[in-house]
Amino acid sequence: MSSAPSAATGTVTTKVPARLDRLPWSRWHWMIVIGLGTVWILDGLEVTVVGSMAGRLSEEGSGLPVTDAQVTGIAAALYVAGACSGALFFGWLTDRYGRKKLFLVTLAVYLAATALTAVSYSAWWFFLFRFFTGFGIGGEYAAINSAIDELIPSKYRGRVDLIINGSYWLGAVGGALLSVVALNTDLFPKDIGWRLSFGLGVALGLVILLVRRHVPESPRWMFIHGRSEGAEELVAGVERRIEEEKGVTLPEPATAITIRQRRGTGFVEIGRTLMRAYPKRAVLGFSLFIGQAFLYNAITFGFGSILVTFFDVPTASTGYFFAVIAFGNFLGPLLLGRLFDTVGRRPMIAGTYILSGLLLFGTAWLFDSGRLDATTMTLSWCAVLFFASAGASSAYLTVSEIFPMETRAMAIAFFYATGTAAGGISGPLLFAGLTESGVVSDAVLAFSIGAALMVAAGLVALFFAVAAEGKALEEIARPLSQTREEGEAAATAGPTEPATTS
Repeated sequence: MSSAPSAATGTVTTKVPARLDRLPWSRWHWMIVIGLGTVWILDGLEVTVVGSMAGRLSEEGSGLPVTDAQVTGIAAALYVAGACSGALFFGWLTDRYGRKKLFLVTLAVYLAATALTAVSYSAWWFFLFRFFTGFGIGGEYAAINSAIDELIPSKYRGRVDLIINGSYWLGAVGGALLSVVALNTDLFPKDIGWRLSFGLGVALGLVILLVRRHVPESPRWMFIHGRSEGAEELVAGVERRIEEEKGVTLPEPATAITIRQRRGTGFVEIGRTLMRAYPKRAVLGFSLFIGQAFLYNAITFGFGSILVTFFDVPTASTGYFFAVIAFGNFLGPLLLGRLFDTVGRRPMIAGTYILSGLLLFGTAWLFDSGRLDATTMTLSWCAVLFFASAGASSAYLTVSEIFPMETRAMAIAFFYATGTAAGGISGPLLFAGLTESGVVSDAVLAFSIGAALMVAAGLVALFFAVAAEGKALEEIARPLSQTREEGEAAATAGPTEPATTS
């Protein structure tokens, strides 16, 4: 099905992408989803546990000399700073050394940092390992999203990517309920409950690590980086397993591509590709990440304080409310994900962003006019985040599929880091003060900032989003390694988008 690499030219012709995209859904794909997707549950568990336990950690007798503001402000900002740094660092390594090596390494970093967080006895130790926990999680975003998109058939790529990214909120549900148990001093002493919560994250991560060992390297990455024989053997083995499982003979793949193999892609070429070859797509990526980062910070960094300050909800009970909100977040990608593959990327991305922003404006108005109580406020947030969660997950899908193969992990890392840094580092510092002030107008301002940026991002998507549904990754953005002759031949055969357009 392909030629061996040419010693003279270093080129290879392969049908690996087409072979992967025409596969029916199988147990092999479920193994990928479970092995790679479950880490977002850990991320959601991690972030929610810390946010829910901020009050307990700051109490005398917790075993950790920190204040509530330090946990929700400094520690949260350091976690996000670590995630941004890890995304950039591991994103570059992922494109250079492969998806499999890095999604094993990044999970190991996360596990070690979380375990060391659990034994914190000083503020600086806690802050340091919150940073390194984020460092590992940030690397996961780049390595895993690139692997998912390159292994999942194009017919299912949108819904699978959204649901996997949305599974973060299953972890958030677990973290919220876990915090209720861990904060119960009838069960655990003040200085033990929160440590056990982090320990549970380590235990779950070890299980995921065992499953993840069986997830293969991306064949798309392999054939570009001089391992074409290994890529062919891997895909052939998967095809045999699926034919036996389904009892059918797979159809012959339609198209082949010819690429010039390379060891890696430099930062200059990556930057030139993202900013000069695809400027509109770059603006789209920035807008989507910044919009969702600010909206989520506007709500999640203040929900506990708002419930306690304005609705007299006991601190130990806020976890129940957040569990409801988190479940609504998960339902969004789960129920709307299929529409991103059928209705299309542009209307769904723009629609979820704009609608969630408008709903948050409405929530701010109702709150300002005193028409909400703790229950109706929570239901309003659920409505907002049902759509916002699908939109936020689509941001990761978008930047992972609209840029060339050789820049995929770095593109995910770059847009995640820049967008999250804008909303995730400045957001906690900005919104913590607004939502904890006890002044209704301050909380309304926080909501309005998040809502406005979300609507603006939706308008950008309305004009710049790419109709990527059902298309091969190589059709959405031609690989930088694809030979000029092959690119020209493909252009005459069908509607591919050359790498020099937006």
